Amino acid sequence: MNIFLTSSFAEVVDLFVRFTGGECRGRTVTLIPTASLAEEVNSYLVAAREALVEAGLVIDELEVSTAPQDEIVSKLERGDYIYVSGGNTFFLLQELKRTGADRLIAEQVRAGKCYIGESAGSAILAPSIDYIRALDDVTAAPDLESYTALGLVDFYPLPHYRNAPFDEAVEQVLKEHGQVLALRPFSNNQAIVVSGGHAEIQTSGERG
Repeated sequence: MNIFLTSSFAEVVDLFVRFTGGECRGRTVTLIPTASLAEEVNSYLVAAREALVEAGLVIDELEVSTAPQDEIVSKLERGDYIYVSGGNTFFLLQELKRTGADRLIAEQVRAGKCYIGESAGSAILAPSIDYIRALDDVTAAPDLESYTALGLVDFYPLPHYRNAPFDEAVEQVLKEHGQVLALRPFSNNQAIVVSGGHAEIQTSGERG
């Protein structure tokens, strides 16, 4: 699988270009902004869009909470990359499950399509999102019956490590779950890169 997980995509776009070997230019990315609908601030999404365009990608937006089923299927199949933005993790998972987009995304990523996650979009690849409660409001997803997530990675991405305004919430997650779960804390200037079954944390600006 080819997976690129971020806390703040705009801050690590250089790592993404390197991850793709520069082959992202001219490719289409299916951008799912759904998680941002449950948040008042979406400046990170604006920055991510700009970064994707600067990297040479063509954005094909897919709002899964309102899109008809055939559009969800066709856009996910058509895109060269799948990008899932930040926002409320619980609302995001609720809508992905309700529409069946969670299964479609998992199938395509397992088949080799590159997945890009930002914050909430990174967390949903864990086996469960129960661990992320300290960062997001669970009441934003009243119809979410299970916290079981996509399970495409066997660890638990923990975004915004030592980054305001989430630093205290992240420390709370580490304190509550650090001894039990395989947490992978990473900062806004870092990405978790998964390729060939191997996961590593890379830092923007560093070579190697």
